[in-house]
Amino acid sequence: MSRPASTVPPGRPQTRRGALTPTLIIVALIVVGFIFFANVWTDVLWYQQLGFFEVFMTENLARIGIFLTGFAVMFAAVFFAIRIAYHARPVYAPDSEVRDNLNRYQVQLEPVRRVVMVGLPILFGLFAGSAAASQWQKVLLFFNQEPFGQNDPQFGLDISFYLMTLPFLGFVTGFLISVTVIAGLAGILTHYLYGSIRIMERGIFTSRAAQIHLAVTGAAFLVLLGINFWLDRYSTVQNSGGRWAGALYTDVNAVIPTKAILAVAAAIVAVLFIVAAVIGKWRLPVIGTAMLIITAILAGGVYPWVIQQFQVRPSEQTLENPYIKRNIAMTRAAYGLDKVQEKRYNATTNATTGALAPDAQTTANIRLLDPNLISDAFSQLEQYRPYYQFPSALNVDRYQINGKTQDTVIAVRELNPDGLATNQQSWLNRHVVYTHGYGVVAAKGNKFTVDGKPEFLQAGIPTTGVLGNDSTYQPRIYFGQNSPDYSIVGAPAGAPHREQDRPAGKEGESDTQYTFTGNGGPNVGSFFNKILYAIKFQSSDLLLSDGVNADSQILYDRDPRDRVEKVAPYLTVDGNAYPAVVDGRVKWIVDGYTTSPYFPYSQQEQLSAATADSQTAANRTVALPNNSVNYIRNSVKATVDAYDGSVTLYAWDTQDPVLKSWQKIFPTSLKPYSEMSGALMSHVRYPEDLFKVQRELLGRYHVTNPDAFYTNNDAWSVPNDPTVKDEVKQPPYYMSLKMPDQSKPAFQLTSSFIPQVVNGNARNVLYGYLAADSDAGNQKGVKADSYGQLRLLQIPPETQVPGPGQAQNKFNSDPTVSQALNLLRQGASAVLNGNLLTLPVGGGMAYVQPVYLRSTGETSYPTLQRVLVAFGDKIGFAPTLDEALNQLFGGNSGAAAGDQPNNGQTPSSPTAPGGTPTAKADLKAALDDANAAIKAGQEALAKGDFATYGEQQKKLAASLQKALEAEAKLETTAPTAGTASPAPSATPSATPSTAAGG
Repeated sequence: MSRPASTVPPGRPQTRRGALTPTLIIVALIVVGFIFFANVWTDVLWYQQLGFFEVFMTENLARIGIFLTGFAVMFAAVFFAIRIAYHARPVYAPDSEVRDNLNRYQVQLEPVRRVVMVGLPILFGLFAGSAAASQWQKVLLFFNQEPFGQNDPQFGLDISFYLMTLPFLGFVTGFLISVTVIAGLAGILTHYLYGSIRIMERGIFTSRAAQIHLAVTGAAFLVLLGINFWLDRYSTVQNSGGRWAGALYTDVNAVIPTKAILAVAAAIVAVLFIVAAVIGKWRLPVIGTAMLIITAILAGGVYPWVIQQFQVRPSEQTLENPYIKRNIAMTRAAYGLDKVQEKRYNATTNATTGALAPDAQTTANIRLLDPNLISDAFSQLEQYRPYYQFPSALNVDRYQINGKTQDTVIAVRELNPDGLATNQQSWLNRHVVYTHGYGVVAAKGNKFTVDGKPEFLQAGIPTTGVLGNDSTYQPRIYFGQNSPDYSIVGAPAGAPHREQDRPAGKEGESDTQYTFTGNGGPNVGSFFNKILYAIKFQSSDLLLSDGVNADSQILYDRDPRDRVEKVAPYLTVDGNAYPAVVDGRVKWIVDGYTTSPYFPYSQQEQLSAATADSQTAANRTVALPNNSVNYIRNSVKATVDAYDGSVTLYAWDTQDPVLKSWQKIFPTSLKPYSEMSGALMSHVRYPEDLFKVQRELLGRYHVTNPDAFYTNNDAWSVPNDPTVKDEVKQPPYYMSLKMPDQSKPAFQLTSSFIPQVVNGNARNVLYGYLAADSDAGNQKGVKADSYGQLRLLQIPPETQVPGPGQAQNKFNSDPTVSQALNLLRQGASAVLNGNLLTLPVGGGMAYVQPVYLRSTGETSYPTLQRVLVAFGDKIGFAPTLDEALNQLFGGNSGAAAGDQPNNGQTPSSPTAPGGTPTAKADLKAALDDANAAIKAGQEALAKGDFATYGEQQKKLAASLQKALEAEAKLETTAPTAGTASPAPSATPSATPSTAAGG
């Protein structure tokens, strides 16, 4: 038998179907799959090492289970819709011309028909499964929900129904409607392609099988639509589109009844579709569908509009009164404002002698160090090496020093790998040698040295101070807010140290080396783990370097907030984590919130907008996400160990049903706060972002009378920060103070209120003052009853207490003080206004603002030179707070400030009139000489005569010293000021600084 002739032309070699392309595809899939595996498995290792593998497994198993369910439902619906339509295709088509056109499509589709009939459902299933998996939190909360024990005022259902059941039912209903629509469209297209549905001149031809298919699909859609209408009744209490949140008069009397009618109507029409499928007549379902659409338009849209326009608007205040009352009560409950202690505060504006005597403890603790401005001072005085750094904003905390509470400004000395010299920027240095920061630095908040520097409580290398030393606490900072992306640490016992530990503390000493001994990260010693992490961090050095040994650990995800977010994905994390020395370790304390946008009748608030202030605008604290919520609780206090990165979550709000539900989902990840040590308790603070959200709501919801709330004539706003140029809110401030109804001072978070700002205009007078008690006590596992108590002082408008803006303006506009500040500016130095603190003392409201001086040069830093104070229309200005308060209160404030020991030791300012003619003449002559030296120096610099410029700078320094001596004489001979002198003028050379949020 002869072989068939070859079709290849003579002389041309036969081509074989090569295996290169399939091989490349397989290799690419293997590579992509291994990269995916590397990222997943390294996550497994990270969670296992940290002890939160339960969270990883529960979340991902939930995601996988929901994905598979969503995929299966969508796949099955689309697959069987196509399959049923295909098997129901007619054998003969009624029109030959149409049949020929469809035959062409069918012929083209036939080779891939099986692939399409399976591939299309798979594709839709993947999309559906992915969308469903993203709702894993709603699903888990539904199956693990805890009751609130409180009912909504409209339907009388427990609040948990709205936060945990209704969102789940809405998700399921919406998902099934999408499945029904997509499957229905897939079935219709298949029926059309294979001739069961035809568009003809006399109308649309539909086979009996297609009619039944469409009827069942339509009935399913209408049933789901009816369920959706019914659920919409409950959703009305979550409305946020009107002037007030919740179901209002129109919703209760028009929308809710019509939604019920539409739900019943949809169910009736669904029955008509089933009937039509049985009897084969479509008149009734078509009429029913048309009536449903008309009813939806009239009853669902027109009728409520008519009720709103012609019944509600003419009598809105009367008709909406009970619903406004609901909104007020539920909003205050949802944001924790229902337990605010409100007190009328008849503040005086007269600064009388001895007025601060009842507030002696508060006065002694008034904070003078601005945590933002003082960061550069920390850096210059305590950084020691360029590979260390301090954050731009430090934190305010308190410690027990010799039995007394001392407000402190605190920071940790973190690693700065970018500070290494260019020739040191090797992979080994960045990831193996320079791995950690070193030590805590803390300064007294209410005191400073004679020359205006911070008075440190904890400082130096090696670390020393009242908070401990190397032998009493672990000073090494491996985990912090500015840590490297990853470091390789650890070595076998006896191996030489490779990590740079700390520089020499004294001349002649050498730098110390160190080896990490904790359990801070997954082991990266095995070759397989090296490959995984080399892929994760895209680094071949990690795979090949001799810096990685059998006992090596890899530290990553080192920011405290990031670590808490990963192990507690259900929490919204506060934007400011702060360090504290607790039980011999440096701990980062992080606040976590449970939130929800579903609380009935509660006002929606956007987190990013509510928490925005001058701190977030300057990127000193992390801005919260752009999420809308109407329920929030500080449910979790978390700690992150700065040495080994261990995370501990404490269930702080034991009454929060949302947290209780999450505890059922993750039963081992949270500890009761009864396990918190007394030392940790003593450093717990009231969280800033929660306070910001609460003060934003309290601007309106301090009004509880619905009629007054309706008129909105007593609304307040948070004042703008007067120390910055941009119009951004003033941040809240931490400080120790005694509120009028307290018997002793407490560590508090404070803010003030002015009348509501409308179109950028507002009277900057003080209407309210809010303080949150941040003292949780110092007993193990016992939370102080006073912790978290919000106290609101309502100041009668007729008292005309100046607001922060007015106080700052008084400081800036006084000519005498401006002259003093201009003296400080000589030599191109900058005057920096510190945070403007507001305190309820002396029977009124006092303002305190530190004034810093910063000279030119890269190594310069701000030093505290003067203090401004204001009370009513009077101001005081002196080198110390104690002197300034005495000026303000008739020569004797009645209380000593924390910086009283500095009185008379720092150069004084000409803040009061008087003095001897000789002293005045000396001051004038010195200033004239200084101005002449500045002018001559500038002229010499312009000519390039640097020698002359240097001589003039020496003359300038000598003249300024004479001026300071002359003004000291003026201060000594001046009469005591009964009314204090105003404050610094705002000049272009002054650099304003944002006040610290603590």
